[in-house]
Amino acid sequence: MNRTGDNKAAYLQPAFLLCVVVLGLAGAGMSVAKKQLGLYLKKEPLPLKKPLGAMDEAKLAPYRVVARHSIENEDILRSLGTEDYIQWVLEDPRVPGDNATRNVLLFVTYYKLPDRVPHVPEECYTGGGYRRIATNGVTFQLGAQDGARSIPGRYLLFGASAGNVLQSGGQFPVLYLFRVNGEYAGSRDDARMALNKNIFGKHAYFCKIELVFNQGYVAPAKAAATEASEKLLSVILPILEQEHWPD
Repeated sequence: MNRTGDNKAAYLQPAFLLCVVVLGLAGAGMSVAKKQLGLYLKKEPLPLKKPLGAMDEAKLAPYRVVARHSIENEDILRSLGTEDYIQWVLEDPRVPGDNATRNVLLFVTYYKLPDRVPHVPEECYTGGGYRRIATNGVTFQLGAQDGARSIPGRYLLFGASAGNVLQSGGQFPVLYLFRVNGEYAGSRDDARMALNKNIFGKHAYFCKIELVFNQGYVAPAKAAATEASEKLLSVILPILEQEHWPD
């Protein structure tokens, strides 16, 4: 049997030739579409206007920066996927010293060339051995009545895993949100959708703003943590919008 001849004959079948033509036209059409329609399937880096670490602390008033943390472990930093971040502990002097919301860890990470949305607290803390007790979507109400705006976010409650002696014994809430290409998103899925729909943009970025209430001995209730987050976000988001994030 002449298998070489059979193979050649198969390649000359109308169905095979039609598939080749269709695939070729599809590839050519995509190339033309990208040129004529201005599609950008591969984004270019979009750096911050000003590094996060250069934030003017005076503009955070009434909040005070009482500690700055940096990630020294190279593996953890590599896993984070960016060096554009801050981990600051902020104190609100308006709140009594024994209040669980007086101090909060502010963790902001910026990705100037995003191809994915990694490192949500749901995975980071459970990967660190904590157990997730509660997960809820929240809406942050920011600003005065005449200039109020609603921003989506997420509320999580974590606790120490049984038998892990290296963890603190209490619970703590984490609230977070994303800024993606000039708009806010309240979850990783929403952030990914915002990135994927930006096919006409030459650049893309996203930033995660995370608030962790783990500086006290007692965890604040959800309502208290949400209210404290709204107060801080009312201060920090305008600074990020006006001085740090790309236009």
